[in-house]
Amino acid sequence: MGLTSNTVLLLAVLSASLLFAGTVWQWPRLARRGWRSVLGRVGLLFATQLALFLSVGLAANQAFGFYASWADLFGRETDVGVVVDHAAGDGRGSLRVVDTRRVAGAGGGPRVGGQIQKVAITGRTTHIATPAYVYLPPEYFDPRQRTRTFPAAVVLTGYPGTAEALVDKLHYPRTARQLAGDGRMQPMILVMLRPTVAPPRDTECVDIPDGPQTESFFAKDLPDAVTAHYRVGAGPGGWGIIGDSTGGYCALKLAMHHPDVYAAGAGLSAYYKAPIDPTTGDLFHGDETLRDEADLRWFIGHRPAPDTSLLVTSSKVGESNYKATLKFIDQVKATNRTRISSIILESGGHNFNTWRREIPPTLEWISGRLSGR
Repeated sequence: MGLTSNTVLLLAVLSASLLFAGTVWQWPRLARRGWRSVLGRVGLLFATQLALFLSVGLAANQAFGFYASWADLFGRETDVGVVVDHAAGDGRGSLRVVDTRRVAGAGGGPRVGGQIQKVAITGRTTHIATPAYVYLPPEYFDPRQRTRTFPAAVVLTGYPGTAEALVDKLHYPRTARQLAGDGRMQPMILVMLRPTVAPPRDTECVDIPDGPQTESFFAKDLPDAVTAHYRVGAGPGGWGIIGDSTGGYCALKLAMHHPDVYAAGAGLSAYYKAPIDPTTGDLFHGDETLRDEADLRWFIGHRPAPDTSLLVTSSKVGESNYKATLKFIDQVKATNRTRISSIILESGGHNFNTWRREIPPTLEWISGRLSGR
């Protein structure tokens, strides 16, 4: 049973409940003097506390998607290595489909409910290898639309995050299918992954000197690999990018730094400056230009305003980025070139429940700013 299995969580909660009841029931018998009674009390208290801790930990992991599997939890990921086909045809990178699945809540085959494909991607120039999930809308499989190209949006998690959470917890494919079915957005391809493409390091989507070239991967290698494999519009306006938390910062930065690639970027609960902490290490190696340009408020004030559309979200109560978001909005509005939109909730924390409230309007917003063919 997997770490994110509901059965595992249910067993943990049941164990904690039974141990609590057993402790209450047995406590009079264990209240006697003697080493056996003392050990019994200690054992029951320890077991109850451990079961309660596991229940809370599993529930938190279910809600926030910190770890995808037991191997991920204990630092023994098995899904890191990717076979690279060095003889791949057009030199635009490698993308290999390794599994397919239905969209939750969608009956029928791909022509009715669309399809989610698990893929392994390797960047041609950066040699970064990472798993991802690709959502293909039902229209992609319609024989009458076999020559149609579709707009695409990269969707990023926070740090550390799991790509599975974008599918199973934040419900991006299911939401996109429902919105398109209701005529509220156009059919789009979603490329879902975490920004941690050099695990366990948090690279903040920076081209680290003598390190992982993460920004180049997302700005060049990823779109090239996806475009070579799927019917994605390659011209201006064909790509957007969405993310939450760290992924939100990356989405905004990539849209601002590379408006020729990403016509729109949405940052849900984003921050605006790359942190330096034990998870990131030294991102800039003394390069002040690189450090400054990773500060989005500095960038918008000191570089030519990019021709792109941005969406930021926050909450008046519950989000630490509220004031910074208002300042960023004012800065972008002053450029008269970069377009800025926002979703400001009355209350909402830095969590999946808040982002699930923001994802439908975000998908509608980004759909309205992208074009297929």
